[in-house]
Amino acid sequence: MRHTTLGSSGCSISRVALGTMTFGQKTPEAEAFAQLDRFVEVGGTLVDTADSYGEGTSERIVGRWIASRPADVRDRIVLATKARFPTGPGTNDVGLSRKHLARALDGSLTRLGVETIDLYQAHAFDPHTPVEETLGFLDDAVAAGKIHYVGLSNYTAWQVQRIVDVASFRGLVGPSALQAQYNLLTRELEWEIIPALQANGLGLLVWSPLAAGVLTGRLDGVPAARQEQARAVLDALGRIAERRHVSSGRVALAWLAAHPAVTSVILGARTMEQLEDNLAAFDLALDDEETALLAAASEPVIGDYPYGARGLEQRRRRLEGGR
Repeated sequence: MRHTTLGSSGCSISRVALGTMTFGQKTPEAEAFAQLDRFVEVGGTLVDTADSYGEGTSERIVGRWIASRPADVRDRIVLATKARFPTGPGTNDVGLSRKHLARALDGSLTRLGVETIDLYQAHAFDPHTPVEETLGFLDDAVAAGKIHYVGLSNYTAWQVQRIVDVASFRGLVGPSALQAQYNLLTRELEWEIIPALQANGLGLLVWSPLAAGVLTGRLDGVPAARQEQARAVLDALGRIAERRHVSSGRVALAWLAAHPAVTSVILGARTMEQLEDNLAAFDLALDDEETALLAAASEPVIGDYPYGARGLEQRRRRLEGGR
């Protein structure tokens, strides 16, 4: 298992993370324990959950697993969770206000059975809460020893930049990483979000790396407007998979793992069989021809402006003269 640092922080994390959204819902507790044990066995360290997964069920299962394992296992785990989405019927049971986050963080600590959460992530942007309020709470939580690092999830590029700028100006703890959907069918992050992360030293944690199973060969659920491209991507994956004698899913994950902007790929396997197949993908190295084939098939549709040829030309500067 390869490791890297969480953005520009000094915290080491595995290049593969274990997502736990299915725990207690599609994945029974015994199966969840087996997945966590196997993940640690192969050298994985980053375990990701959220207070909204199964109304806290996922956190409780992860907490019971931690409590039942030796202390050195907890010491190796980089534990990540998230808050923002509803945890109750009240008007303050949602969002990124101090009031909600105070209860949400204490609730997560209780369910996980730990004193400190390694990576605490804002699950999505909150348009009704000033970023100063959210960052102030997170900074206080770090000072209190309740969390070690701050993360974001599902933020756009301007929102990431706003958070980074306010944190820097106010002298508050800023984010170390963004968690976002990225895969061969969702590459729009490349337009602005990935450049914003790289410019600010944030890591990228990828969720839904297999596009909710589409990249394993399932076309159900793909919007009609995306069917043609999805078929082209699956065809390219199938050709490489047949040549390499592996599954299409392994090829799709190998493409992600090789991307220089990707810090860690979050696997959300429902069964142990799926987890084993996914883990094997990170021993697969695609060659230049295979990478080019996938890039061509999955290229997002880009208009002429602002990300297409006209926009690129307007932002280009030639040092030898001219525009």
